[in-house]
Amino acid sequence: MDLESDFLVVGSGIAGLWFALEVAPYGSVIIATKKDQAESNTNYAQGGIASVFSSDDSYESHIQDTLKAGAGLCHEEIVKMVITQGPGEVQKMIDRGVQFAKKSEGTYDLGREGGHSARRILHSQDMTGAEIERALLNQVMNHPNITVLEHHFGIDLITNQKLKNEGPVRCLGLYLLDRRSRTVKTVRAKTTLLATGGAGKVYLYTSNPDIATGDGMAMAYRAGARMANLEFVQFHPTCFYNRQYATQEKGRTFLISEAIRGEGAILRRKGDGTPFMEKVHPLKDLAPRDIVARAIDTELKRSGEEYVLLDLTHKNGSFIKERFPNIHQQCLQYGLDITKEPIPVVPAAHYFCGGVVTDDYGRTSISSLYAAGEVACTGLHGANRLASNSLLEAIVFAKKAAEAAIEEVRALLAAPNQREHQGVPLPPWDAGSAVDNDEQIVITHNWEEIRRLMWNYVGIVRSDKRLARAKARIDLLKEEIKGYYWNFKITGDLLELRNIVTIADLVIQSSLSRKESRGLHYNIDHPETKKEYQRDTII
Repeated sequence: MDLESDFLVVGSGIAGLWFALEVAPYGSVIIATKKDQAESNTNYAQGGIASVFSSDDSYESHIQDTLKAGAGLCHEEIVKMVITQGPGEVQKMIDRGVQFAKKSEGTYDLGREGGHSARRILHSQDMTGAEIERALLNQVMNHPNITVLEHHFGIDLITNQKLKNEGPVRCLGLYLLDRRSRTVKTVRAKTTLLATGGAGKVYLYTSNPDIATGDGMAMAYRAGARMANLEFVQFHPTCFYNRQYATQEKGRTFLISEAIRGEGAILRRKGDGTPFMEKVHPLKDLAPRDIVARAIDTELKRSGEEYVLLDLTHKNGSFIKERFPNIHQQCLQYGLDITKEPIPVVPAAHYFCGGVVTDDYGRTSISSLYAAGEVACTGLHGANRLASNSLLEAIVFAKKAAEAAIEEVRALLAAPNQREHQGVPLPPWDAGSAVDNDEQIVITHNWEEIRRLMWNYVGIVRSDKRLARAKARIDLLKEEIKGYYWNFKITGDLLELRNIVTIADLVIQSSLSRKESRGLHYNIDHPETKKEYQRDTII
C-alpha cells in the first residue's frame, strides 16, 4: 500500500506534534507513531520547560547556565538562539491551550532545578509532559490536513540511492510496518521529520517508556546521516527504586522529578541518613545531573546498598501533595507516603545528548530529512543537558525545521521538474524469502543481554577494559541480529532489537574514541578533561 504526503512526521512527542501544527496550513501531513499517539517521552516529562519568563531572570543567565552544564561542547550560537527564541514559542504553547501552574496572584509558578541559577521552570505540577501532549494532540486531531497513523513502525528511510540515482543523498520517504495488519506501507514524502525521541531502553534501568529504542537515530545512521556525541548519555540521578523491577520480576520504575530537589529535597545515605552532596559540589543537592548521578553511584559502590534516600519530609505535607500530586500517588501505590518517608532512589538512563546532527534549521546531512527533539544533536546540550532544556529545544527546532520544510515544499511545487525522482514509483517493500520466526526467546534473550551489557560496561562510570569487552560482544550480537533480520519476517520486536544493537554499538564506538572525562562521559582510566577533546564526536 502506498501513501503520499507533503510532510511526513515520524513520532508523536512534542517535537513531532509542534512541527505538524506549524506545517499543516501549507500541505498534507502524515504523523506515524509506533504506539498510541499519546505515548512518548514527552508524556513522561515531569519537571517542566525552562524559559526566561520572569523579570528576575535574564537570557544571559540562562545561556551561561546551559554553557556551564555542557562542559565546553555546547555550540554557543545555538544556545543563544534557543534561549532567546524560546519564550515566544512557550507563549505560543500557552495560546495553544497548555495550562501551566500559577500562583494565587495569577503569575506563573516558576520552579528551579539542578544547574539553574534562577527559577525559570514552567510546569503543570509534576505532569507537565502529559499536559503538553493533551493540548497539542487536541489540536492535531482536529486539523483537517493532519492524518495520524498509530501502531505504525518505521523500518527504513527511502533515499534516492534506492532508485540508483547518483548525487547527494536525499530522503524520499519511509517504509512503515503496520503492526496490526503486519503489512508494510510505502510512504512518499516531499519532506520527512524524525521526531522519534531517545534510546533509553538500550540500558537495563531507564526512566523512559518502552518505545524509546532509538528508532529514528538508527534509521538515519543506516541511511548515511552524520551522528554525533552518542557517548553523552544522561543518567537521571533519581528514579524510584522498585525491587521487583530491579530483579526483572514485575512492576516498573518511574522518574522522581528533579523539581523535588529544586523544592528542597535532600539526598541521604540509606544506612545512617547522612546527607552526602554537601561535600561533593557547592550547589549540594542541586548540582548538575552528571555530578549527582556519579555521587549516588559512588555511594552505592562504597556502601553496597541498593539505593539512597531522597528526603522531602521536612516540607509541609499539604505542599508536597499539591506540588507533586502524581509522584505522591505513584509512591502510595507502593506503600510509600513521601510526606512521611524518604523515597528510595537510584540513577537510570534518561536522556541522549547526542543523535542525528542538524544545523540551526533542523536539517540533517541528508537532503529533505529533518530531525528535532531528543533524536537530534543540535549543539544545545553539549556534553550534558541542563534540566528542562529539552522541551524548549524541541519546540524551537520544530519551529525552525517547519520554516525550512515549508520553503522546500513551496520550491518543489513551483518547479516540479526540479528533482529527477518526482513521479518515479518508489521501490516496494521486498520481504524476500523471509519466514515467520518461531523462536521469540532468541529476540528476548538478545534484548536483555544488550541492555545488561550496556548497564554494566557502558554506564555512569566507564573504563577502557569495560568498553573493549562491550565492543567485542556487541560485534557478535550485531552479526546474530543481522541474520535474524534477513531470515525472518519483520515484527516490532525484531525492529526494536535491530535498532538498539545499532545504537549500543554507536555509543560504545563514541565512548572508546573519547580518551578523557567530560560531562556525562566519565572514564576512570582518563579522569581528566583534555583540551584536544573539546570537539564533537562525529560518526
